[in-house]
Amino acid sequence: MLQTRKIKLCLVGDMLSGGGAERVHAILSEFFVSKGLEVHNVIVTDRITYSYSGSLLNLGLLKNSSNGFLNKLKRFRVLSRYISSEKFDFIIDFRMRRKPLQDLLIAKIIYTAPAIYTVHSSRLEWYLPRNKWLTNAIYGKAFGLVAITEKTKQRIQKEYGLKNVSTIYNPVDTAQIGKQAALEFNAPDYKYILAAGGMSHDGKQFDKLMDAYAQSVLPGSGVKLIILGDGEKRNKLEEYAGILGLDDMIVFAGFQDNPYVYMRHSLFFVMSSKFEGLPMVLIESLACGTPVISFDCPTGPSEIIEDRVNGLLIEDQNFDKLTDGMNVLYQDIGLFEKCKSNAVTSIQKFTVENIGRQWLDYLKIDLN
Repeated sequence: MLQTRKIKLCLVGDMLSGGGAERVHAILSEFFVSKGLEVHNVIVTDRITYSYSGSLLNLGLLKNSSNGFLNKLKRFRVLSRYISSEKFDFIIDFRMRRKPLQDLLIAKIIYTAPAIYTVHSSRLEWYLPRNKWLTNAIYGKAFGLVAITEKTKQRIQKEYGLKNVSTIYNPVDTAQIGKQAALEFNAPDYKYILAAGGMSHDGKQFDKLMDAYAQSVLPGSGVKLIILGDGEKRNKLEEYAGILGLDDMIVFAGFQDNPYVYMRHSLFFVMSSKFEGLPMVLIESLACGTPVISFDCPTGPSEIIEDRVNGLLIEDQNFDKLTDGMNVLYQDIGLFEKCKSNAVTSIQKFTVENIGRQWLDYLKIDLN
């Protein structure tokens, strides 16, 4: 009896550690393998902390200290030969793409299989050239672009005129989050709300969040603000908490391998970003049964939060209303309990099984 050849996928990413796109890459690799597909992972930087499935080509191991032209050329050749020899059915590119000429070469020369390019942020310039001609040259004849929010998809269509754009949300491994959230945790002996994110840039606006928290009823009620994350701006943020006179009420807990135990025990999660892609921390908090508050910033929060059902959606960049929102969700017990009871069920559309099936449908892969 003849054996049917397995569908072969190549998933290309910056690394398998760190951010949302990298986590999606890892989760989808496990989903595709669980469905009987052959998965090959390619990463550019040698950083791996997420579990993944399939084989791995780690181009980061070939990078030397100079990272000069010849070293880059070597990695290009290795990637080109690898993709040519493996004869993939599809290539899915999760990388941040900010070098248009390099990406043009990759699209036209190296990617010999139908390619799908994901866009993981409302900052389109991180993924698409500002030049429309270049964008169309790279992506116009691709199998497609996949945006992680409907609003991002609409922007790409409007600003670049591309027709091959679809929306597939990021998957969230709710079962794994539930397991990690239930692990033993030396929980603080005080009530707290939670925020989280990198501190290497100002996009999360933690300083303004601290201002909003300081103006709320929470400090006077003994409810602390815990901020998870790290980065070069952490020291200045800690100093600012002292200037506000709240260094005993604002706790900087650093990077945590398991943020979900913090989410599960918090009253609610608050996000004050200038911009996002599809903010996974909101979905993850809801998966832990914790209501969320966020600005209606571009993009994503409005596609996750149903106002006054699983949290509060705040007028974008209105920090006075953010303060009001924190007060309301703390003081209105009925609203809080409603949002908390709806949290887990509200994010079922983001489960790995649902999103994975959408990817299979998008690629027209029939497992039957």
